[in-house]
Amino acid sequence: MTRNKFHIIAALTLSGMLFSCNKDFLERPPQNQLSEGTFWTSEKDAYAALNAIYAQIDGSDGDAYLDGASDNAHAQYPWESNATTISLGDVTTSMNEGWNFEAIRRVNYFLENVDRVPMDNALKERFKAEARFMRAFRYFNMMLNFGDVPLITKTLTTEESYIARTPKAEVLKFITDELTALTAALPPSYAGGKNNEKGRITKGAVVALKARVHLYTGQWQQAVDAATAVMGMGYELFKVTTEDAKDATDNYAAWVSFADAAEEKKFRNGLRSYEKLFWQVNEGNKEVILDRQQIPEKDAKFINTLVLSDDLGGWSSIAPTQSLVDAYQSFKTGEAVTPPSAADRATRYKARATDPAFYNEYKNRDPRFYASILFDKAPWHSIEDGYAFAWVKGGNNCSKTGYNFRKYVDPVAWGAQVDNHANHIIIRYAEILLTYAEAKNELSGPDASVYDAIDQLRVRAGMPVINRTKINTQALLRDAIRQERRIELALEGHRFRDIRRWKTAAAVMTSLYDLENGLVQTRKWDDKLYLMPVPQADVDKNPKLLPNNTGY
Repeated sequence: MTRNKFHIIAALTLSGMLFSCNKDFLERPPQNQLSEGTFWTSEKDAYAALNAIYAQIDGSDGDAYLDGASDNAHAQYPWESNATTISLGDVTTSMNEGWNFEAIRRVNYFLENVDRVPMDNALKERFKAEARFMRAFRYFNMMLNFGDVPLITKTLTTEESYIARTPKAEVLKFITDELTALTAALPPSYAGGKNNEKGRITKGAVVALKARVHLYTGQWQQAVDAATAVMGMGYELFKVTTEDAKDATDNYAAWVSFADAAEEKKFRNGLRSYEKLFWQVNEGNKEVILDRQQIPEKDAKFINTLVLSDDLGGWSSIAPTQSLVDAYQSFKTGEAVTPPSAADRATRYKARATDPAFYNEYKNRDPRFYASILFDKAPWHSIEDGYAFAWVKGGNNCSKTGYNFRKYVDPVAWGAQVDNHANHIIIRYAEILLTYAEAKNELSGPDASVYDAIDQLRVRAGMPVINRTKINTQALLRDAIRQERRIELALEGHRFRDIRRWKTAAAVMTSLYDLENGLVQTRKWDDKLYLMPVPQADVDKNPKLLPNNTGY
């Protein structure tokens, strides 16, 4: 296995034999496709079957598309994902936003058969725990999308498969009970080698997912407890302290009025620390708690193509909104920036060749802004010598908003003209700090530990710490935490969930405009969009899934 990538091709091939089936409502296991007498006879079989479950783990490019269904981004191609439809508010029961039991069925089938395998019992029990984690993870994502879902913990006969949805509260209890039970069953890390490849589910991943589950469902004390446990496990924020020659040629002095060399170094190190966290060369760093392993040259991510503009061979599939750009604070003060009105921006944009006023709103911003967003004249020498971004309105595969993302893009892969194979980070330590801060503030209001958690992220980014004298109430700190969460986790799929659990979606899912104040997308919000519908195709096969979610 190259670079400890254990989602092996053999396992993917095996999964096609073990788990292909007719598409009925619960995707029942196939009959007579593989002899029960010739499989489940060796540790190799258990290993391959478990890896086939890993291949189903949620994540990768789909997380970026989720931001396209929020106020962070515009997903312009409806044939690539459901994000465009969701952001328009046109969701109907003809759409399927993840109603799929394949991963769950694989786990159930594995758990029912692995005890037949003659192998080391401790390893077998660990394999079971890894599988149960992935079932809990999948159920959590389905619960967030659909609320009530059928809770299935065994393979089903045809007669058994047509069952009703299980209430959300019961599904949530199942998830949290499973994660609690698994905490002691998995190791804190893996040394490498067969059966111990890095990237397998760890104790840290279990507790970190538990923290996310409790946060998303408003269980503040449990979220604080889980986040606190992870904070004691040795994870830390990824940081760099130097730049390479290409990075050093980016002229940020044109964008930031540095007071001195020390301030410039703080800015540049913050930018590079955030940017390079996601590059393949740094995968598996100490900030990573759970990632989806990508096999080089076999298991590609398409993020380089999805976010880059046509001049760099991209499709601009997912592009930043003006709202996200406006959210990046001042590098100098650490406070919000007041952007120009849409009309003034349009006037300045059209006059930018002779009047530089247009560029003022991109100056002295959070270093994560420059690490994440391509704006007019943004420098990026690591992608191409002398490169500066220029928006081409109406251009083929160009952004509709006037901006492109650069976050996630791996310039090394781009320069080699290969797909991005950096492991996709699903949970990282930054999220845990944000979880702790939000849950602790909701539970008991501001205290030093809440400020400290957020300040760790801001210091890593090169930003000023939170003004504790000014932001001194639960409500003010809540806003600051939500602001930090939006910036730190941009394009990672959280914003879609956040604006729903905070019940702010109605206020922020507004129509999009470009730099010339031209309409990009007419968005509308309906409260039915807090949940996605059970697909009509599945309801037709199993009427017991009714009633559907409200509004569908």
